[in-house]
Order: sequence, then C-alpha cells, then structure tokens
Amino acid sequence: MSKRPYRQTKRAEKQAETRQKIIEATIELHQTKGPAHTSMADVAEQAGVGKVTVYRHFPDEPTLSQACSGLYFERHPFPDPGQWRSIADKHARLRHGLAETYAYHAETHRMMDRVLADARDHPVMQPYHALWAGAAEIILEPWLPRDDETQLRAGLVMALSFETWRALVKEQGLSQDEAVALMERLMCACD
Repeated sequence: MSKRPYRQTKRAEKQAETRQKIIEATIELHQTKGPAHTSMADVAEQAGVGKVTVYRHFPDEPTLSQACSGLYFERHPFPDPGQWRSIADKHARLRHGLAETYAYHAETHRMMDRVLADARDHPVMQPYHALWAGAAEIILEPWLPRDDETQLRAGLVMALSFETWRALVKEQGLSQDEAVALMERLMCACD
C-alpha cells in the first residue's frame, strides 16, 4: 500500500484567498472610512471572516497597512518622474510633469483623500511623499541655478501636491487641463 504524499495545496490556496479578502476589505474601508476609522473588527466584517482570522494573517495594524498599501500602489503605480528628464524644455517638462501628477491624483483621489487626512505621517506613506519631493527636483533642474531657487521649489512642491489638485479640480471644478494650465502660468510667472 503506497502512501499519498501530503499536499497543503488546497489549504494554502484557501489561506491565500482569505488573506486577499482581508487586504481587499482594508483597501475598501480605507477609501470609504479612512484608516483612522477602520478597526480590525471592521476589516473582519467587511471581509466576511472572524476577527481572529484577521489577526492570524495580520498580527497588528502596521502589518495590515503595509500589505494594503503594497497592493494598492502595485495596482496604482506611481508616475516615473525620471522619464521627465528626457524633456529638455523647462516649460514642457513642467507641463508634462503636472499633467502626469494630476492624472495620478485623479486616479487615486478616493484613497488619498482619506489616507492623507488620517495618516499623512504614517511610515507607510513615506514612499508617496518621497516621490513628489523627487518629482519637484526633476522638474526644477532646467530652471536652475537661480537666486529664488527656494521659492521656486516651494511653489513647485505646492503645485504637485494632492491638496492643490483637490482644491483646483474637486473644489473649484477646473478640468485637469485647466488645473495644469493654471499651475503652469503661476510657476512661469516666476520665470
């Protein structure tokens, strides 16, 4: 009588499915309620699992937040500001950078609206903040050297920020193109 080798395939698949449901539930709750108002019990209820199951997969909130942000940013990859260096004209680089930035903000606004309000300084947001700081430096390169470099950098950081996009597009009703054109005019007024 030959013994069948033990396979954990179905069990592992079920665990992976449960883990995925928990992450998906967390993403949805972070987009609708915000991280500060999302408890592990909320996640369990949204995922249709017990609270113990959530803790079995994610022992604490930071571990769950890391998994949530990892999947979210995988689905919504950042623009690549390094590619903007191929645009030599400083005005064209500015316009292109703003357009890509605002397109990204439009794509991710449901999540960023809540996350930035609740968890702006959470360590999981560090790559997000670093991206926009680096993007500002890349756009700024062809404008330098200047005596007013600090002011120009500050204006550019403000122009790239989610809050500026939100104020222009969501609150003031400008189109993406109008918002880009306005920020370009304001930045070029410094030229």
